[in-house]
Amino acid sequence: VVCLVAYHIFFMLFIWSYWKTIFTLPMNPSKEFHLSYSDKESLEREPRGESQQEVLRRAAKDLPIYTRTMSGAIRYCDRCHLVKPDRCHHCSVCDKCILKMDHHCPWVNNCVGFSNYKFFLLFLAYSLLYCLFIAATDLQYFIKFWTNGLPDTQAKFHIMFLFFAAAMFSVSLSSLFGYHCWLVSKNKSTLEVFRAPIFRHRTDKNGFSLGFSKNLRQVFGDEKKYWLLPVFSSLGDGCSFPTCLVNQDPEQASTPAGLNSTAKNENHLFPAKPLRDSQSHLLTDTPSWSETSTKAEKGKVGMNNPALTMENET
Repeated sequence: VVCLVAYHIFFMLFIWSYWKTIFTLPMNPSKEFHLSYSDKESLEREPRGESQQEVLRRAAKDLPIYTRTMSGAIRYCDRCHLVKPDRCHHCSVCDKCILKMDHHCPWVNNCVGFSNYKFFLLFLAYSLLYCLFIAATDLQYFIKFWTNGLPDTQAKFHIMFLFFAAAMFSVSLSSLFGYHCWLVSKNKSTLEVFRAPIFRHRTDKNGFSLGFSKNLRQVFGDEKKYWLLPVFSSLGDGCSFPTCLVNQDPEQASTPAGLNSTAKNENHLFPAKPLRDSQSHLLTDTPSWSETSTKAEKGKVGMNNPALTMENET
């Protein structure tokens, strides 16, 4: 009875998280990041180069973005016609920009990003527990198979196959789950591991890391009662994220060799943008960030939470 109850608990949590990972639509950038009709026309008229960047700088001057391209330019998607928010990338499979994109997973036939990353983590955790439970309860019969302790029927081959399948999936899932646990602890995505985010003045692979506790809360939320359930509880709106560079003085920052001279003169066009209400409280218990949080409240740009209403592709 205990084994049956435990089995069905693991099975239901596994199916629930798997379902949520598959059928939760990836979140796209909100309307404020899309170019207006006049900006699109201006961008098409201008030749490629600094003139186009000037159009993009005007369009993005009130947006909460900190990252740039390798050349120091504004991150712009010419397929979706929008200024990319921080940590947003265009998925070639979905053919749309995905907020905080981690990767496109063929196992769930969906993009793993801000809207379903927590579900994906729980799916890995519960599938690992499910496989370990099956392997553990099947182990005694697997041993009996090799010691001729099982009846000589075809069912004994099912016992052997079940154990091998559960054990092999446990090994692969444990490595994948451990890797994503490390990503959460460092507040990174899979794409950011291969290419570190480039901020206005330098590349910083740990630019979004706020410490283990705050990194964990950013994915799972503040209320611990929801951590183990496949319900959305991640902090923020997916469009802006607190960074450890939020108080950096642009006048004293060093510019990397990869950034052109236009990035040095961006300070006027790109003042430090405020964080959203749902994210800025992550920084409140750090004294060095209190002044920035106060300034952010004064210049806050309002925005509906896309976690509740996901936008369709335009």
